[in-house]
Amino acid sequence: MRIRSALAALAVLLAGLAAGAGTGTAAITTRAAATGSPYCGITWGSGTKEAGTLRTDPLVEVRTGRHECYDRVVFEFAGPVNGYAVTYGETWTEGEGLALSPYTAGDALLRVSLRAPAYDGEHAATVPYRAGEHAATVLRYQTLRDVVFGGSFEGCTTFAVGVRARLPFRVFVLDGPGAHSRIVLDVAHQWQQ
Repeated sequence: MRIRSALAALAVLLAGLAAGAGTGTAAITTRAAATGSPYCGITWGSGTKEAGTLRTDPLVEVRTGRHECYDRVVFEFAGPVNGYAVTYGETWTEGEGLALSPYTAGDALLRVSLRAPAYDGEHAATVPYRAGEHAATVLRYQTLRDVVFGGSFEGCTTFAVGVRARLPFRVFVLDGPGAHSRIVLDVAHQWQQ
């Protein structure tokens, strides 16, 4: 008797799946309506963001900011830098390969790879911290939990950005101030309203 009931339930489930397969758009629309609207209209997603090329103008400052719908990390360079790759996952120190997750606060980790050094032409550091040190204070931020310097090696610079959870983010480049440029990372406070 139990086997017959289980088979009947399985048949009903399969029939429902087959019926839904023909109405893919309706199923997606219904699912979106059931889950709520995007928070602050944000549709960034949490997949890898990557752009630009390797440059030699060094990193000179890292700062953070709080906004109504997201928290922000700004990486400022001494010239026109546009190269980055940002993704969720483990982050390692440049040149050594030591995992930064044990030293970075947050339930999710963004690996920020900047395609520019954190040292000048004579290999002198252009930022005041060493690999493994905290680069910003994010006390009372809604989403950001930590920003840890991962070092700079062979023209690339790495940061581990700890966040509250795996949330949507965007990355873009801004010119200025002056001849400088900035790579900006925004992480949303939540997925839905």
